[in-house]
Amino acid sequence: MTIYNMYMFDRNGTCLFYQEWQRRKDSQLSKDEEFKLTYGMLFSLKSFVSRISPVDPKDNFVSYKTNRYKFHLYETPTGVKILMNTDINVTNINEYLHYIYMLYVDVVIKSPVSEIGEPIESELFSSSLNNYIQSLPIYQ
Repeated sequence: MTIYNMYMFDRNGTCLFYQEWQRRKDSQLSKDEEFKLTYGMLFSLKSFVSRISPVDPKDNFVSYKTNRYKFHLYETPTGVKILMNTDINVTNINEYLHYIYMLYVDVVIKSPVSEIGEPIESELFSSSLNNYIQSLPIYQ
């Protein structure tokens, strides 16, 4: 099992943070284009799921899986979305994504120098996230 990469978007689709760990293939797009494409795909998938769901679709979409990777979503009440691509054998990582969100709140949101809605440039957040990810049992 492994973790490939992670995106963090705000409610408006702005990519607040992006990190790669063991990503094996480059998208051959600029980072801005990749972020727009990823957020657009997420928006479309959520819309699709809400329209075809036979039950109340609230919070139904948490992941999808291809034959090469699994895409996980954690969405907060404030509209922050954390997306992580992992190996297909990784199961529910909601607990890990919630921890990442709490790390974001503690290190970034509570910081007097950070601006909400702006990309995260905190070295403390980046290094804390890296240490956490590399300590997880799903990281190899």
